Amino acid sequence: MRKSTLWTVLGVIAAVIIAWFVVNVLFSLVAFVFRLVAVAIVALIVFLVLRAVFARRDVD
Repeated sequence: MRKSTLWTVLGVIAAVIIAWFVVNVLFSLVAFVFRLVAVAIVALIVFLVLRAVFARRDVD
């Protein structure tokens, strides 16, 4: 095996390992953003429901 072939194989292995970590970090960030958006939507719904419930009680 020539030296350039060995470096090519090692470069490909290093590229795959680095890409694995980068994709893992990106998926973690996407999951965090999705979770944050879901929490914001649920919090808004809960806030509107609570406001509607307490607004009805103030009328009586």
